[in-house]
Amino acid sequence: MKFFLNGQEKEFDGDPEVTLLTYLREHENITSVKDGCSGQASCGSCTVDIDGKSKLSCITPMKKIIDTNITTPDGLGEYRREVFANAFAEKGGAQCGFCTPGIVMRANTLLNRISSPTEDDIKQALTPHICRCTGYTKVIDSVIYAAEAIREEKEIASPTSDGRLGSRHPKYEAQKLVLGDHKYTDDIRIEGMMHGALKFSDYPRAKILGIDTRAAEELAGVLRIFTADDVPGDRVIGLISQDWPLMIAIGEITHYLGDVIAGVVAETEAIAREAVSKIKVEYEVLEVVSDMHKAMEPESPKVHESGNILAHPVYIRGDMEDAIAKSAYISKGIYETQRVEHAFMEVETAVAVPKDDGVEVYSQSQGIYEDRTQIAKILALPEEKVRVILVANGGGFGGKEDLSVQGHAALMAKLLGLPVKVHLTRDESIIMHPKRHPVWMDYTLGCDKEGKLTFIKARFVGDTGAYASVGAKVLTRIASHATAAYHVPATDIEAFAVYTNNLPCGAMRGFGVNQATFGMESSVDDLCEQGGFDRWQFRYDNALMDGSMTATGQILAGGVGVRKALEAIKDEFYKTKYAGIACGLKNTGIGNGMPDESSALITIAGPEKIIIDHGWTEMGQGVNTIAAQVVCNETGIHPDLIEIRVDTAAEQNAGMTTASRATSLLGNALLDACKKLNEDLKHNTLADLVGNKYFGEWIVDWTTKGDAKVDKVVTHYSYSYAAQLVSIDDDGQIDKVTAAHDAGKIFNPMLFEGQVEGAIHMGIGYAISEDLPMEGGYPLHTNFRKLGILRAKEMPPVEVIGVEVPDPLGPYGAKGVGEIGLVPTAAAVANALYQYDGERRTKFPMKLPKKKKQINVIKL
Repeated sequence: MKFFLNGQEKEFDGDPEVTLLTYLREHENITSVKDGCSGQASCGSCTVDIDGKSKLSCITPMKKIIDTNITTPDGLGEYRREVFANAFAEKGGAQCGFCTPGIVMRANTLLNRISSPTEDDIKQALTPHICRCTGYTKVIDSVIYAAEAIREEKEIASPTSDGRLGSRHPKYEAQKLVLGDHKYTDDIRIEGMMHGALKFSDYPRAKILGIDTRAAEELAGVLRIFTADDVPGDRVIGLISQDWPLMIAIGEITHYLGDVIAGVVAETEAIAREAVSKIKVEYEVLEVVSDMHKAMEPESPKVHESGNILAHPVYIRGDMEDAIAKSAYISKGIYETQRVEHAFMEVETAVAVPKDDGVEVYSQSQGIYEDRTQIAKILALPEEKVRVILVANGGGFGGKEDLSVQGHAALMAKLLGLPVKVHLTRDESIIMHPKRHPVWMDYTLGCDKEGKLTFIKARFVGDTGAYASVGAKVLTRIASHATAAYHVPATDIEAFAVYTNNLPCGAMRGFGVNQATFGMESSVDDLCEQGGFDRWQFRYDNALMDGSMTATGQILAGGVGVRKALEAIKDEFYKTKYAGIACGLKNTGIGNGMPDESSALITIAGPEKIIIDHGWTEMGQGVNTIAAQVVCNETGIHPDLIEIRVDTAAEQNAGMTTASRATSLLGNALLDACKKLNEDLKHNTLADLVGNKYFGEWIVDWTTKGDAKVDKVVTHYSYSYAAQLVSIDDDGQIDKVTAAHDAGKIFNPMLFEGQVEGAIHMGIGYAISEDLPMEGGYPLHTNFRKLGILRAKEMPPVEVIGVEVPDPLGPYGAKGVGEIGLVPTAAAVANALYQYDGERRTKFPMKLPKKKKQINVIKL
């Protein structure tokens, strides 16, 4: 087979059924073409140009490329590459960047056909593509900007700024992301690297009676089969509760389909997967616990010996009897939300390399120090023998907090003495990692005749699935945010995190608060209807203020921006025909009595090279950009001189990268480091300071546990606030979203807008289309296309309004924005739909009404 690849003639005489994607990545080492869906033809990340048409390389067999011209991002030519890279960098069109090279290829094909595409042209062209980060708005802006330059044969300069606060500084290393030059974990190639694959359980709950690996061992190219017996250290791990086995041993019971029974290392991934298919497991199939309500009953089989209740947070305060007596109106309702897949574009991959008597691991984790702790336990090694190097990942949203394949790769590499990569397929990823909790909610909410809230009674049951993950914390957040962004004098709130044999559930953007906000905001709207109250004014009158009390009893000491956010959408609300409104409150992930800290190290490596070492994960949200901007703002150092590293070897400890915690903790740590650097800069140039290191840290150790008996409750260090308005048109379709968000201090307006736009995309999908249904412990599908993720043409316009009410302790007053972005969205959609047709939706996802057919009348 002869063809042209990026202008060079090529020959291929291998299997004609091999996909073009496999050929490009494995034979030509062209890793700018990404694999996001493992051949499901659903994500668009692998798009290339074949004879002037955009094609998905994951479903294009080599037999179909004879005599064709194939172009990948590497072959676009310097001018086009520069235009796209700089356009997307300047307009914020790349966040995690995994999907972006495929989008660039599609855009290039479009611009070859239409020199001045409209927004609708671009949206239609992008239909095969999923972007989980941006919400598409800034992607479209980037394509329009690139089109203008190409049409007029202009160059677009590499964007930069002084990096100070308030500048629209481009995302750190954005151009590499746009063109596919960033090496994600699956793009790593190491001399002598072997490949691992995992054998997952065939049943959600079954006793392992035997594992027969003989046929797998006999396959040519197989190096070794690993089972639970090979683990030298602690086999059972977990972020909080130690309940998740790396592999299930003979005689033990599986807890869900994602349990690993064995692992294979072979010379190629294809051989490893074939060997896995030959492993025979003998099971005793047991009754599956799949209904969370039945799991709470005493007669239910136990998922874990400790019982099926993982956690039971309770918040009771105020005089409930008196509050009920003062209530003129009471809303009662049962609300339910569904299980949702994170759908990050980059599936889980880890590369491990034996090093002396330890191991080095390249990880896409949301917490490399947590990785190190767990891997060290698995291998029975001191932590200093385990080095974890962050590879900035292709999206996380909470789904990469738990250890997935890093432990297996480390075990295999250490015991074999060879580099090993373990890469999941999209189907395996969906089965293995934790999801957003399905939650059942029973809300009773009261107000007096003046429209002031009086009491709340709320019960929550959340299906936390097979393992704890952070399920206890998620249900605690649900309970502690049950009153949403409002002051309620009396509360009776309890939540249950329940083990089942379903897929585990853990952290996902919003961390449970999305669910509670749906119940609370629906109840608020119901009270407004009962009492004839103005929906905007009711919210404004009951909104949290400085001195107000949260559901946990914490008195807010400053920086409360709910009313400012409501004021920002007021005019739009009153002129909207079918308007849904909801407010948001979300802690910044620091609190509940758990000490939290961050350190950072600034090294003057040269007169034009400053290195920042920190421990937080870059996953598209821009933590590296923010780190650079803090240093630039404090010192005047230009951002182009700054390099960022995240590596446990630097010992800049950090926890999980969630809920904008990094902005708060790392920002304050860098402010601390810059104090010392600035003192030296008063009398020295950077050249004089080469070799100097500046350490900074910030510690939060004053928060209180939810059940602590203390005089002053400080459940959380800080909160973010928002108000969102969803407009429905006359066809019952979402017409526009107006989102006012109190960020405390907006470091970078472009990143701020991008985070909110992307969050709203996820929030609308949560409301109307996204779902991962299960029956009897089995997902009904593992297809990326069927997850209900909205495409570009399905997204309404989003207006983002920045509000700045400084937090007393945040760096420059900053608060979180990553999670709060979608906390009110789905609730606002539900309330908008009620305004449209008078039907109260109580369960997600809510299907939009069918569009009315347009009838064209022809006048004769």
